Amino acid sequence: MPANNAQFSEITSFIWGIANDVLRDIYVRGKYRDVILPMTVIRRLDAVLESTKEQVLNLNKKLDESGITSKDPALCNEAGNAFYNISPFTLRDLRSRARQQQLRSDFEAYLDGFSPNVQEILEKFKFRNQIPTMVEADILGSIIAKFTTPDVNLSPHPTYDHDGNLIKPGLDNHTMGTIFEELIRLFNEENNEEAGEHFTPRDVVTLMANLIFHPMADQIKDATYSVYDGACGTGGMLTVAEETLAKLAAEHGKDVSIHLFGQEIQPETYAISKADMLLKGEGDAADNIKYCSTLSSDAFPAMEFDFMLSNPPYGKSWTTDLERMGGRSGIMDPRFTASHKDEELSLLTRSSDGQLLFLVNKLAKMKHTTELGSRIVQVHNGSSLFTGDAGQGESNIRRWVIENDWLEAIIALPLNMFYNTGIATYIWVLSNRKSAQRQGKVQLIDASGIFTPLRKNLGDKNCHLTTEQIDQITRMFLDFKETENSKIFPNEAFGYWKIVVERPLRLEGIEPGKVYKASEIKELCKTHKCSPEGVPVVRNVRQVRQVGQDVEVEYEPDVALRDTEQIPLLEEGGIEGFFKREVLPYTPDAWIDHAKTAIGYEISFTRHFYNPAPMRTLEEIGTELLALQREGDGLLEELVGTISYKLNGEKK
Repeated sequence: MPANNAQFSEITSFIWGIANDVLRDIYVRGKYRDVILPMTVIRRLDAVLESTKEQVLNLNKKLDESGITSKDPALCNEAGNAFYNISPFTLRDLRSRARQQQLRSDFEAYLDGFSPNVQEILEKFKFRNQIPTMVEADILGSIIAKFTTPDVNLSPHPTYDHDGNLIKPGLDNHTMGTIFEELIRLFNEENNEEAGEHFTPRDVVTLMANLIFHPMADQIKDATYSVYDGACGTGGMLTVAEETLAKLAAEHGKDVSIHLFGQEIQPETYAISKADMLLKGEGDAADNIKYCSTLSSDAFPAMEFDFMLSNPPYGKSWTTDLERMGGRSGIMDPRFTASHKDEELSLLTRSSDGQLLFLVNKLAKMKHTTELGSRIVQVHNGSSLFTGDAGQGESNIRRWVIENDWLEAIIALPLNMFYNTGIATYIWVLSNRKSAQRQGKVQLIDASGIFTPLRKNLGDKNCHLTTEQIDQITRMFLDFKETENSKIFPNEAFGYWKIVVERPLRLEGIEPGKVYKASEIKELCKTHKCSPEGVPVVRNVRQVRQVGQDVEVEYEPDVALRDTEQIPLLEEGGIEGFFKREVLPYTPDAWIDHAKTAIGYEISFTRHFYNPAPMRTLEEIGTELLALQREGDGLLEELVGTISYKLNGEKK
């Protein structure tokens, strides 16, 4: 919230009111933002450019007369901003147009005068598509009049009356950005059906920012830091991250420069994010927001970042990206293959859910040569904890992360925290510069019971985290202590071997476990009409043992009897110890096909935090049974009495 709460509330309410006053009956409520958001951007940029409008037009004329076509740098410099407008109009000029067609023509010319970066925002908003509707309904003039009225000041400069008295204070970039973000929030809540696709609740974002920055608060230096979001949506997560880092730096007396980078595939949310950066006066940051798919078209292939955070889409197919990348067998992108412990691990997940690939993308952008390295915070649903068998993409990603000792913690959030889903969600915290106490360990925090109910549901969202609750969860993470809701495990606790257990195919005349002489082998070959080299018993993985002319027979496995076992990496005695204790006593002819042994990783919150209801004591059970017996006896007596009364009555 900006320092001037009154100004913030006044302007937000005024703009929100325009939608209800002018757009009602023309647009459905879910479409109000298609007009209001781009018009808010246009009016703010227009107001910022008013003071330099004449100079920009003069310079543009001179550049045209000189035949200079690459005009952007000069015009931006003259405008004093990262954008400009070279149309002959300001938005105020258009209020005098009485005829709708003249207004439309001049308004379109006005829009065409903006610099290319603003043109891209308008294109992604698809704002020009709204002009015919507004002209036909005769509301375009009203919209422009509302946004340029003296009753509200979207300019950075204050307004005065003829006597020099202040009418409205100027609106600084930060407050303008906050107002815009509040409008986004309000419109998203009005349109709950799709809000969760690109809008993470502010309380969750604040918690994520705490988790990524607070552990290294004492290590902040006078330096430049980069923050990246590979699924940046409307840019709110980047904004909160920037504010949190800047605040911590100021508290520690450090002067930092923060550069934001983001990538987004949804056109409107991309436009909102880029517009928000421009409104806050962050032209460079606006240029660092890229429009394309993070998975199939990495916008920052050669860059590494200090801090990375995201809420990527989950449960969403990435088949289109997979096809663009050449299909599962043709992908050459180095982000999605890892050389790990003399193995080549495929990090490709099922095409039906690509959420973990956004994490892999971040891991590929970690800094490994700096003192701070990189910190990552990302939201996932529960499937990222356990889907994928040993050797498959999801499990390989978990293995790669945990065996490299990058995973610091996973935090279970309350249900119904997001706007369009009530499923369980989790925050993953990763770092390639773990503190000494965290090395080789993973902290699991169950914060699912920490929340405050909302007075009114917002879609599926029925609860939120207060500032005190955000601090409580942050403290649980920073304390790194074992409690009822915080448990600490060695990395290996989440890993397992998956083994394939074989049993012999039963062939007539061959006894499992028997040692045969060479002559007996020949007789068996005659019986089964095959050469000694083709006997089924010598084609197994286990080495055939031979003593003199005695041979220990190996058997073809019986597919119908094949089984698998998951053996924890921390199992006493490892694979062989487990096999001797848990398999051989029940199937003495079984063996392990070691060529098929694979390592997998999964994380089960349910197993680690499950608290079964305490069993009742025998005394409690006995007391209840006696009470039921007494109750039953009374019912029986009543029933017998009723029957007796009826019988006696009939006799009389």
